[in-house]
Amino acid sequence: MIDKIKEHLQEVEVFSAKTKEDIEVFRIKYLGKKGLLNEFFSEFKNVANEQKKEFGQTVNALKKAAEEKVNALKEELEGKEESAGIYGDLSRPGEPITLGSRHPISIVKNKITEIFSRIGFNVSEGPEIEDDWHNFTALNLPEYHPARDMQDTFFIQTNPDVLLRTHTSSVQVRYMENNKPPIRTISPGRVYRNEAISARSHCFFHQVEGLYVDKGVSFADLKQTLQYFTTEMFGKSKIRLRPSYFPFTEPSAEVDVYWGLETETDYKMTKGTGWLEIMGCGMVDPNVLENCGIDSSEYSGFAFGMGIDRIALLLHQIPDIRMLSENDIRFLEQFKSTL
Repeated sequence: MIDKIKEHLQEVEVFSAKTKEDIEVFRIKYLGKKGLLNEFFSEFKNVANEQKKEFGQTVNALKKAAEEKVNALKEELEGKEESAGIYGDLSRPGEPITLGSRHPISIVKNKITEIFSRIGFNVSEGPEIEDDWHNFTALNLPEYHPARDMQDTFFIQTNPDVLLRTHTSSVQVRYMENNKPPIRTISPGRVYRNEAISARSHCFFHQVEGLYVDKGVSFADLKQTLQYFTTEMFGKSKIRLRPSYFPFTEPSAEVDVYWGLETETDYKMTKGTGWLEIMGCGMVDPNVLENCGIDSSEYSGFAFGMGIDRIALLLHQIPDIRMLSENDIRFLEQFKSTL
C-alpha cells in the first residue's frame, strides 16, 4: 500500500494542467470527498502497527503535495489570464514603430560636421552667454570700434560686459587660448542678434564656423577647403570669392556658389544671377592670433562661417525661417534622415 501511495506522489509532482477544468478534475481525484486520500486514510486502520508511522507520513506527504500542486497551477493560470487581459494576445506581432524625424537644422548641421570631419576638423563648443573679450575684443573689435555696430547685440542689463554671443567665433577664441597649433576645428552653435523677426531673419539662428591655424597656411588652402565643402554639400563645384570686410580676417571674402537657373525657384533665390552667397571667410588677422597667445610671425590661419538655417532653407526649399522654430509637428514629420 505504501508503494502505491508513493506512485501517486510521483504522479502529483509531474502533473500539469492547461485549463481550470483539468485542475478541478485533479483536485477531486485526490482531495475530493471520494478522492484517493480519503480512501488511504480509511485504510489506516488495516495497516500493521509497525507500518502505521511510515504509512501516515506518506499519506500526509501526498496530501500536502496535492494541495500545493492545485494552488500553484491556479496561480499560474490566473497570472496568464491577467496578462492576456492587460496586454491582449502576447503572440500577436507588435504595433509598428514609426521612424522618427530629425529637425532640418540638425540634419544640415550633422551633414556639415560629417563633411569637415573627413578632412581632419574636430568639433568645439562653447557657452552661449559670453563676455565682451571673447565675443568682441579678442576678435579685433575693441570698445567703440565702429564694426561693432554691424551686429545688434543682446546685452545682460545688470552686467554690460556679459551678452548673448553674436557668432560662434567666440568658441574659436576659447579654443585657441587652450590649444596650441596646429588647430583644425569647426564650431557649430546657436547665436543671437537683436533683429526684427521676419520670413528671412530671426533673433536667434545657428552657425558653423571653421578655423585652421598652422605654419604656412595660405589663401589657396582656404579656397580648396571651401571648394571641397561646396561640392560635397551641394553637389556644385563652381564657386567664386568676392572681396569683403570682417574685422577678424584680412583679407576677407564672401563665398558664392553657382546654383544655376534651371527652375523658377532658382531665379527667385539667386535674383536671376545663378549665384548664391553661402558664407564669409578670410585669413585670420594677426592681431587675433596674438590676442589668443599664438605667434603670428610663425603661424597663419584661415576662418570661415556660414548660417545653418539659411542652408536648411535652401536645401529643403523652406519659404519661411520662422517655420524652423515653431515646432509644428506637421512640418517636422516631413524630414527623415539617418544623420
